Amino acid sequence: MLEITLVGTGGTFPLPNRWLTSLVIRYNGRMILIDCGEGTQLAVRKCGYSLNPIDIICITHFHADHIAGLVGLFLTMGNMGRTKPVKIIGGRNVENIVKSLCVIAPELPFQLEFLEIQDDFLEMPFGDMIIKAFAVEHSTKCYGYSFRLKRKGKFLPDKAKELGIPIKYWKNLQKGESVVIDEKIFTPDMVMGSERKGLSLTYCTDTRPTQSIIDNAKDNDILICEGMYDTPDKLQKAIEKKHMLYSEAANIAKTANVKELWLTHYSPCIENPNENIYTATDIFENTKAGYDGINKILMFGE
Repeated sequence: MLEITLVGTGGTFPLPNRWLTSLVIRYNGRMILIDCGEGTQLAVRKCGYSLNPIDIICITHFHADHIAGLVGLFLTMGNMGRTKPVKIIGGRNVENIVKSLCVIAPELPFQLEFLEIQDDFLEMPFGDMIIKAFAVEHSTKCYGYSFRLKRKGKFLPDKAKELGIPIKYWKNLQKGESVVIDEKIFTPDMVMGSERKGLSLTYCTDTRPTQSIIDNAKDNDILICEGMYDTPDKLQKAIEKKHMLYSEAANIAKTANVKELWLTHYSPCIENPNENIYTATDIFENTKAGYDGINKILMFGE
């Protein structure tokens, strides 16, 4: 299972009732944070989560409303007793940029490890999860992120019996371990079916519509996408600022055949994100106006 929570949904600067856009993904006791603008550490704690389990921080780009909260986050994690390294994924010069912010926090009790996105694409394993970063279109270099939790095929007991494998070894094979019986090696692929459909989500903010979002969100369970502006009269502004309308996000969701769309990263001018949600739902019905703290647990199907 994957638990996802939008801890904030605002763009540009935080408001009294809206934190800056950030996402928490919880998986198998571990935690991923995407973006960390001003106040994000408070927003995460307001959602009921500890900061200590954060293993990876994915940065979309280096504008202040997406990274200015990193130092406060690090200091709080250190005060909570964090000693394990934290991995930070981001674009070119991510290490230099983050370390320059940390000049006011020179003695953190844990290491920062950096993974720089090369050639506008990154793919890395995280347990049974695959994390992908891909380029989008903003006024500065910016990346979206996709997360896919793989699901093993079903164990085939009839096949195991046919091969004469004693029951006591079945668990090992299901865990992906090979076993040796009477000097003969039995591997998991001999008794496991083909990989089943897993869980998947894509997250992107600060971008114009691009084919890369469609490609990475294809058939996802959830697409979390910016809706900086809500109505068609804001189109020219969206083009100039390299942002998106609700309707443009909905068209991406429809084309990518996702199950659900959450809008986020609203302009501070949008007081009620639900007011003009019809501009998205008329195109893609299963659209939700994301809000701070919106949460969902994705479970494997049959």
